[in-house]
Amino acid sequence: MDTLRTIIVSWMPQLLRGARVTIALTVLAVSAGLVLSLFLALGKMSKNVIINKLCSAYVFFFRGTPLLMQLYFVYYALPMIIPALTINNRFLAAFIAFSLNAAAYCAEIIRAAIQSIDKGQFEASRALGLSYWQTMSLVIIPQSIRRLIPPVGNEFIMMLKDASLVSMIALVDITKATRNIEGSTRSALVYIPAMILYLIITAVFTFIFRKLEKKYSVYE
Repeated sequence: MDTLRTIIVSWMPQLLRGARVTIALTVLAVSAGLVLSLFLALGKMSKNVIINKLCSAYVFFFRGTPLLMQLYFVYYALPMIIPALTINNRFLAAFIAFSLNAAAYCAEIIRAAIQSIDKGQFEASRALGLSYWQTMSLVIIPQSIRRLIPPVGNEFIMMLKDASLVSMIALVDITKATRNIEGSTRSALVYIPAMILYLIITAVFTFIFRKLEKKYSVYE
């Protein structure tokens, strides 16, 4: 038992380095995706046909194709089509693919949250002389935040687990670190601490989102 404990402890530095990559990628990708998704959501609700169709096509494409395929396209296919867009940094390639994907899913979340707000508030704000953007930024979007947190939290957790896909382009996250350890030690036991690490990270972020949801519920 002591020997097994010593072996597991020796694996932890590699697994923790992988965890840093997993967490950083997820936080950055979802954050960037949220920013882009706001414009996509507003675009989908726009009365401008061109903007509406372009945003709808974007959401349809990224929600309708596998994230792994999108990752492969950004890292492998895009440089073949446009050499100037070659991305040699694996983390950057993963960040771009994951951000674009997260934006599509979050756009639908934001659109649904905005449309759930009583239309009378929008009409009242415009009647008071507020512009469209002032109405959205000062009245509608702040009220939407409370309804955004649970689904965005779910999307974050899903992205956290989907981050394991980056191992397919040899970016060393938790999954890739686990496979490297298994390859060098020939021990499948490494999957046990790896899964526990995923559970701990998931539990921590689930706790954070629940706290945020509870905090903003005060203003309901």
